[in-house]
Amino acid sequence: MLYDAYQAHADAMRPIRDAAELMRNAFSQPWPLLLAAHPLARGSAAACELLSRAGTSHQRPNFGIAETVVRGERVAVAEEAVMRHPFCTLLHFRKAVTVAQPRVLVVAPLSGHFATLLRETVDTLLPEHDVYITDWVNARDVRLLHGRFDLDDFIDLAVAFLQHLGPETHVVAICQPAVPVLAAVALMAADGDPAQPASMTLVGGPIDTRIAPTQVNLFATSHPLEWFERTVITSVPMRYPGAFRRVYPGFVQLAGFMAMNLERHIAAHLDLFNDHVQGDGASADATRRFYDEYTAVMDLPADFYLQTVRHVFKEHALPRGVLTSRDRRVDPAAIERTALLTIEGERDDICAPGQTAAAHDLCSALPAAKRARYVQPKVGHYGLFNGRRWRTEIYPRLRDFIRANDATAAGDAPPRIVVARWAAAAERVQAPMMAPLQGIVVGVATGSGSVRI
Repeated sequence: MLYDAYQAHADAMRPIRDAAELMRNAFSQPWPLLLAAHPLARGSAAACELLSRAGTSHQRPNFGIAETVVRGERVAVAEEAVMRHPFCTLLHFRKAVTVAQPRVLVVAPLSGHFATLLRETVDTLLPEHDVYITDWVNARDVRLLHGRFDLDDFIDLAVAFLQHLGPETHVVAICQPAVPVLAAVALMAADGDPAQPASMTLVGGPIDTRIAPTQVNLFATSHPLEWFERTVITSVPMRYPGAFRRVYPGFVQLAGFMAMNLERHIAAHLDLFNDHVQGDGASADATRRFYDEYTAVMDLPADFYLQTVRHVFKEHALPRGVLTSRDRRVDPAAIERTALLTIEGERDDICAPGQTAAAHDLCSALPAAKRARYVQPKVGHYGLFNGRRWRTEIYPRLRDFIRANDATAAGDAPPRIVVARWAAAAERVQAPMMAPLQGIVVGVATGSGSVRI
């Protein structure tokens, strides 16, 4: 009933929000008798705007990256779907020029927001890298006939994407995917897979949440798993393609995120009101852009969410050495070729400093020359991959680390390697497309995607 109650409220509020948007437009018109510059008109328009924005969107925003700059020249960029899975698309930002650049796979968090939350991350990487990203699909739009999606499926998908891209790929896992990406690379290393990535960067990820536990970690451990399944797992209403699929709704995740920093969000909206009244269009536009993205939410497959709560936040399976995938033990000590960089934020209230860096102890076979750890001063979770410090302080370190571990010769990228030995992983990834109706599905990441404004 949780989703139905939310939907009923959203439907009831829709006419009110639409009416407020119409009034905002009316008050903003430069009519002779109602000048838009008049304080009363501005105040009324600002109040109507706050009311019209009081809701969430379940539609994926656009990346909107039409061009970038390569070696001082503007180059057109087009989005190209390279691989498709019912729950995820491997998206390539293809440049309209052939240039040898390090190939980077950005693994976006599956934690309640669309991959477009990393728009600035991609935009910053593009001038000097060949960028791919995992573009997750809203679970409420995935029909039941495609089957379930859990943590093992995430790991399989990461392996399949890396195998498709081939050797000398650099993988960057933002937030929640740090655990499944580390697991995927460890399994590839144990298999001697030639497509093992050249480097792996883990950004603010919950590798070991026993270290300096945050509010998110404490909340996860203070409630039994049955509480999560009973309280926050619900079924998709009939009006959507994924009707009856069990999900962890994005609106629940968003409510949790906002509750953690409620005073900041209230202050941000008060600033939006004041900026509108004072005619500060630039500041108001920046706040609008942020919240347009932040309030665009997606639902998560229940299996994935519940397994992540259990294995990552409750059992700490990876750092304890007991995490398994498809009945295989995940051993990060098998990683010998893939260089490791961990990036953390000094003020991160989602993944505290030390939680991500724990990966270095797990990857014990890596020599010191293939490891690096960086803690960014004065940033929270969101600032690790967005904002001024990401662009000017964090990105240069990531870029230099990738360059130091990139062996791709100038010219064409190395050929894709397809080996029958790893065909089983690809079959598992594509199996959901052909699976019969599996009934109500229950399988991510609890909140590794909060925002510090």
